[in-house]
This record gives sequence, C-alpha cells and structure tokens, in this order.
Amino acid sequence: MRISEYVRYDAVGLAELVAQGAVTPAELEATARGAAQAVNPRINAIVETWRADDEPTPGSTPLAGVPFLIKDIAVAMAGRRMELGSRLAAGNVSGADSSLMRRFRRAGLVTFGRTTTPEMAYSNTTEPVLYGATRNPWDLARSAGGSSGGAGAAVAAGVVPIAHATDAAGSIRIPAAHNGLFGLKPTRGRVSAGPDFDEIFNGLGVHGSVSRTVRDSAALLDQIRGPEPGDPYSAPEPSRPYAEEVTRHPGSLRIGVLTHAWGGRRTTPPVADALSRTVHLLESLGHRVAEAEVDLGAGWDEFVLANARLSTANLTASIDELAAAFDRPIAPSTLEPPTLASYDYGRRVSAAQFVTALTIRNRVARSLARYFDTHDVLLTPTLPELPVPLGSHAEDADALDGLGWLRRLFDLAPFSAAFNVAGTPAMSVPVTADAGTGLPIGMQFAAGHGLEGRLFRLAGQLEQASPWSGRTPAVWAGNHEDS
Repeated sequence: MRISEYVRYDAVGLAELVAQGAVTPAELEATARGAAQAVNPRINAIVETWRADDEPTPGSTPLAGVPFLIKDIAVAMAGRRMELGSRLAAGNVSGADSSLMRRFRRAGLVTFGRTTTPEMAYSNTTEPVLYGATRNPWDLARSAGGSSGGAGAAVAAGVVPIAHATDAAGSIRIPAAHNGLFGLKPTRGRVSAGPDFDEIFNGLGVHGSVSRTVRDSAALLDQIRGPEPGDPYSAPEPSRPYAEEVTRHPGSLRIGVLTHAWGGRRTTPPVADALSRTVHLLESLGHRVAEAEVDLGAGWDEFVLANARLSTANLTASIDELAAAFDRPIAPSTLEPPTLASYDYGRRVSAAQFVTALTIRNRVARSLARYFDTHDVLLTPTLPELPVPLGSHAEDADALDGLGWLRRLFDLAPFSAAFNVAGTPAMSVPVTADAGTGLPIGMQFAAGHGLEGRLFRLAGQLEQASPWSGRTPAVWAGNHEDS
C-alpha cells in the first residue's frame, strides 16, 4: 500500500481492509514505517521504532491489524524501553507488559514504536532535553502540545491514524487542540492503570488516545475499558458500545458555555471567535446553548496549590524510585530545572497538606457534579490561545519553584485540569480553525461522571456537521511518495 493511499483511511477503515484480505498487517506496518521515515525528521514525534512481532487475526476486533504507537510513559511493553522522557530513566527496559499493553495486543493493534513526552509528562509542551523538541506539523515553529505531544504530532502528520495518550491535567486534549485532532479524556477508573499503579497522581491521570476520527477513539476505548482486579476506581458500564454511540443522535442538549477560564485568564480573540462560531453551529443543530457560571468549588489559587501538592508529592516519590533503581543522582545532570524544582517542592509537602489537597479534590468533584445536575454538557475552549512558539514555556523557568511551574502550566491551559480533579470525561474537538493562520482550534466539551457516551454522540454529530478530516497540516505523510 502506498503512503498516499494509507493516509486516506482511519484506523477502523484500515482494519476493514485487513479483514477483507485487501492488505496484511505486515504491509500496513511497513507503510506506517515509511510514513514515519518521511515526516519524523521534521517533527521529531517518535523516539524509536521496531519491527513488531504481533500477529493479529484479521477481523477479530474493529482495530485488528492497525499500526499503533505508544507514549514513552505509563504503559510498559515487555522488552522495550520506557524512559519517561528523562535522562534519569534513560535505558530503562520494561520486564513485562502492563495491563493496558495487554489490552492493546488483544485489540489487535500492531505496536511498532513509542512517541515523545516531556520529562515525566510534567509539562503541556513536549520539549525534553533527552529527545529534543517535538514540532507541530501545522507550523514547525510552534509547540505540538503536551504531554502527549509526540502522539499528537505523529497522528496529525499521518504516521498512524490513532495513538496512545495520557492525561493528568489536559495531556490528551491539549495536543489534540494543537494538532487538529479528536481527543477524549475518559472518566476516572474507565481504563485500568495497573498493575504497577493503583492510581496515577491520585486519580488525576488517565489513559486514552488521540485520533483523526471520532469513531477510532470510540472503538479503541471499547477495547481497553474496564477495571482490573484490585483497581481503586471503576466507572459504570456503558449501556452500549461507544462505537455505536458515534452514529446515534445526541438529542437536544442543554449546553453551558464558559468563555473565560477560572482564575481570570482571558480567552484571546481568535479563540473567542472560534467559540462563537461553535455556539452558532450547536444552535443550528438544535441544542440549547447559554452562557454559564460554573462554581469550581475552590478559589483558583487554592485549586492550583492543591494540584501542586498532589502532583509534586507523586512526582517526588517516582523520582526517588527511579534514582534508586538506576543508581543515578537527583541533580541537574539527570533532571531538567522545572522537574528538579518540582521535586524539591514535593519533598516539602507535609502529610497534612497532602490530605488537605485531597479534600480540595473532593470539593471540586462535588461542585462540578452539581453543575451537571442541571446541564448536559459544558463547552469551553480547549485552550485560551493558539499553539505557542517553541521555547516559550521555558522562559525564566530556572527562577520558578514547583508551585510557580505548575501555576505557569495552568495559566497556559486553564480549562482542562478541573475535569481531571473531578474525574469526569472531557473531549477536545477540532471543530474549526483560525481564519488568519489556518491553525486548528480545539473546543472542549465536558459531561458528568461516566457519560462518555453522551460526548461521543455529540462529537459524531459535530464531525458530520463540520468535517475536519479534509484539513491536513503542512507536514503530511500523504505528500510523500514511497521510496
């Protein structure tokens, strides 16, 4: 299969070709490799590739035979490196598959490489010292987002139609918005993080994907959802497969709109214009849309402080474990300045402060739950501005402590973290683009606990009403002929 033909299909479409015998999984993998070789030197989204040993049965699942990439953190593949984007973990090889990796294999996905992440996934841009900066295929001078920036850039550039991603404060939705993709953060407990984690960042972190079509994300979530024995959280079983929800009518939804973020961060004019156009589209589809006031359940400074305490305390424990495992120092030679500052901050978090932060988490969850008692969906911009230039996140970062670093990240992405804290599903949808630059703009839609089906129904409707699959970035594998 030629690359120019390969990129015309989404994951479900490629699996259908495999089931029909029109192409083999090995042929698809070879084509995906060619796509990676064509674009990765320009975007630096893929750390390494390998020749996959998976032999999926054609037609056994809706994704059997599809080439796939995993993020360089939080999913372990036996015999393959997982370095967490950090010099501290360089060379780390996983001894066994994690629960999620086993589910990827059972889904029939052909995993042939891993994508970039910022160090410890602790940034919303992907510019680690270990791998170098990942570039946005729409504009190589701009960030591809984070922490799943490598996944976002690789999918947007046509290497694979869908890739693994994680999200603890927006890390699925931010790169989806930056790269013109669909990305849904599931409900807490929807996808197991086991067996080495009972929870990631005290339940703030979840697994998911970024994709070019809604049905691909739905099909993958169907394959990987459900708890493992011993998981601390679980989500209610959906009434039907998510893949079926994508084609069902969502009905007339009560949608609240939050134009400007908690904490006073103002949405820039290009994004506010895109939000206005999205509201008009929703109204034309029969939804009832109105401005909303959403009580976060905590003051913004209190919210940021609680997140900093939870996140840095978890980060500190992970860094201590890695340093002991590899007999490496916790120092500027192994960790970047923001990570090292966050480590030092986390060491000073007391047990009482940590418990208080969990109390804030509970207050936010209860407050947002009350909002969803009276509204079906909340609409916000995914981000308040267009993708920022590479390097801008790190300006004066040496002067920031762990709280200051997180405050910077939350100022750049103020709409997303609340739904990680509450544990509710939220998605970024590439409904529109900036008229001036052509850059994609993501819109975030959030729903109540366990209601991914509602979001998939709405996303499917938006995809039909305002298709985005025809928009491709400047760096696009389909522009390259096979060598």
